[in-house]
Amino acid sequence: MQQPATETGRPVAAPNQRDTSHPAMDLADLPAADHSHWPARLLLTAPLAGALALWAYAMVRTDTSRLGDFGLVGALPVAFWIALALLAVGFWVCVRDPLRANGWSLAYTVGLIVLERATQALVYPTPLYSWAWKHDAVIEHLLTAGGLQRGDQLGDMAVYDQWPGFFAAQAALVRLTGVENAAMYMAWWPLVSSLLLLAPLLLIYRTFTQDRRLIWTAVWLFYVANWVGQDYFSPQSLALALYLGVIAVVLRRGERPARGHRSRQVLWTALLIPLIIAIVISHQLTPVMLVASLGVLCLTRRYRDWTLLITLLLVFLAWNLTASLPFLREAVPEMVSSFGDVSGNLETGYGSTPTGTGPVIVSWVSRILSASVLLLAAVGVLRGRVLRHRARPLLLLAAVPLLMLVANDYGSEMIFRVLLFMLPGACFFAAAALLPAVRPLAAEPGGHGVPQPAVGLRFAVLPGVVLLALTAAFVPSYSGKDRLSYFPPQEVALVQQVFDRAPQGSLVVAAHRNYPLAYASYWNVQHYWFLDDEKSHVEEIMKDPAGTLARDMAAVEPPATAYFLLTQGQIANSEMNGMLTGEQLRSIEKSVAASPLFERVGRNSAGVIYELKRTDSSPGRTS
Repeated sequence: MQQPATETGRPVAAPNQRDTSHPAMDLADLPAADHSHWPARLLLTAPLAGALALWAYAMVRTDTSRLGDFGLVGALPVAFWIALALLAVGFWVCVRDPLRANGWSLAYTVGLIVLERATQALVYPTPLYSWAWKHDAVIEHLLTAGGLQRGDQLGDMAVYDQWPGFFAAQAALVRLTGVENAAMYMAWWPLVSSLLLLAPLLLIYRTFTQDRRLIWTAVWLFYVANWVGQDYFSPQSLALALYLGVIAVVLRRGERPARGHRSRQVLWTALLIPLIIAIVISHQLTPVMLVASLGVLCLTRRYRDWTLLITLLLVFLAWNLTASLPFLREAVPEMVSSFGDVSGNLETGYGSTPTGTGPVIVSWVSRILSASVLLLAAVGVLRGRVLRHRARPLLLLAAVPLLMLVANDYGSEMIFRVLLFMLPGACFFAAAALLPAVRPLAAEPGGHGVPQPAVGLRFAVLPGVVLLALTAAFVPSYSGKDRLSYFPPQEVALVQQVFDRAPQGSLVVAAHRNYPLAYASYWNVQHYWFLDDEKSHVEEIMKDPAGTLARDMAAVEPPATAYFLLTQGQIANSEMNGMLTGEQLRSIEKSVAASPLFERVGRNSAGVIYELKRTDSSPGRTS
């Protein structure tokens, strides 16, 4: 007799019969086991509690005052590494049991996120990343001016006027909480943005399996492999969470409806429209990635409903043909010229080449980490025929970001963004490579047949060692370059001196933009970073530093003033990325210090400030 069908067209399984056509894996209906007796609780609690205690101790003992070429890695005490190892081993013991309640895996995963993303917020007294400080300046402008200015007024900063969603939301949050500015909390944003990814990841993975081991191992691998640093205080960090949220809903509720059930599809589309709008008005690349992802899902038989994709395209085009049109007019010719140039889009370019023992080793560790996860994913795909069939949409979502390499280099960052969007799907199959297949065994006397995992040395030890190695590799990959990302309080105070004294229309000249508050008062103060200039001009500066810089700065009209600023953040970035050495930058500073054209107006342990003197004989000026 034919079985009745669900509203999605699948046959309903008879009682006590497994529905093998459903995209759930073998453990779909197994209840959580009872682990209430004290030995089991102790086995699960001790590693987690011990790891958190050791981590807290390590935070007190970490000294970040003198970071070396290995960044935070060289400053962390042994207690931190023991804590991380305990956490990984405890998680592996916890996740081995397919009947263990999800709460234990959740606790270990949240513990991992805290160790990964809260460490920097605790050991550094100031927020990391010059780009985070830049975003704080945009929010400050919103709060003080009441709105952003148009493109012809702000130059390259106009891009934030045309995608203001994240900044408007943060400005509202600053007003709502009453804090002085976003810098008061942006050091904690990596932790917050990472936690926001947890729920959509779980929803996505639960769409294709109910095997608790596979779900939580995939989540763990995602957080271990996500070292690319896009979780900082930025529009893309929030846009990624919204992107995964849309994908999660589409995978779970967006299947092609049967006749007579279109109303449910319309409802879910309507609920997703606010998320789509937020993505489109907040970030340039994420909407393009969402279009590609929804498009590839629509090509499958299971998700062949075009309503949401068409809605996204309409919102995307409406925004890009109105609010962001000024930016696109200038950017489109360059996009067209780089389209199809895959090798060029993969090049890092000048100023992005790791230089020195520490940066080179850190770069290779991060590459090996990513390559290992992708290799495991390939093994999981090849070995798991059933899983490959059931999770084919996830496999497509992992592959489609590669198309972005054809489109553009995205400021030499496209390879990192491609990796980021590949991870949710890749980590699912990588987790499958670390886990054995579930085998149904004969029923126990008086009970029911229960699928049991194949337990042995290969499952218990070797994959556990791999998981531990990948977890440890995250730390240097993520924080191994903190020497150029961290700005001590002295550097923040020094830069603040410039903007406290600079009249409107002033010019700040620096070697590189890698310093805190680099964009403070960007609507009133101009900036020039000579390492961004043509290499020939950099060579000219090296031949006659004071004279060349004075000519570059002389066009500033009174009462505005021109300043030369050199900080340790600029030196670190220049040295570690293959530009000028620290000695070369210090020779420039010595030339400026010895020149009668400049006057020193500020100095501390983190850097120095010089002001161009106002004289009738200044280079480039006439009486």
